[in-house]
Amino acid sequence: MDKTIRKIIFTGIIAALYAALTLILAPISYGPVQFRFSEILVLLAYFNPLYIGGLTLGCFIANLLGPNGLVDVVFGTLATFISVYAIYISSKIKMKDQYKLFIASIWPTVVNGVIIGLMLSYVLNIPFIIAMAEVAVGEFVVVTIIGVPLIYKLRDKIRGMNI
Repeated sequence: MDKTIRKIIFTGIIAALYAALTLILAPISYGPVQFRFSEILVLLAYFNPLYIGGLTLGCFIANLLGPNGLVDVVFGTLATFISVYAIYISSKIKMKDQYKLFIASIWPTVVNGVIIGLMLSYVLNIPFIIAMAEVAVGEFVVVTIIGVPLIYKLRDKIRGMNI
């Protein structure tokens, strides 16, 4: 199979996985306190920049079908793109892998905390600091506390995928 077609198919699979996981767990994926377990997948960008497109597209689809409207489609997708790009860039730092992965995992907490916190503050009419803290805590729990150990355990399998 042509390598370009493989990349397009793989990007579609990642996008579908992210969107489906977000929508299946919708009650905890949206809102001021959100535990979007699909966000664990953003750590895949650490291993290959190809994941950036699929994760961004998956977030776009999940937000398009979610309850927060066009503002979430725009700003939620932007936050995910910035986060996954920063994760990929973090993979280039010269230090031990487990430390780099931990540092990379902080980006979604910071970026989503600020951007999604601001968006939710506007959409739900709640104080920005509260919205930011709630989003950041959810991101930190899902991506750093749950995601990093899981992805670190699977790192050899992830690196070995023939994309």
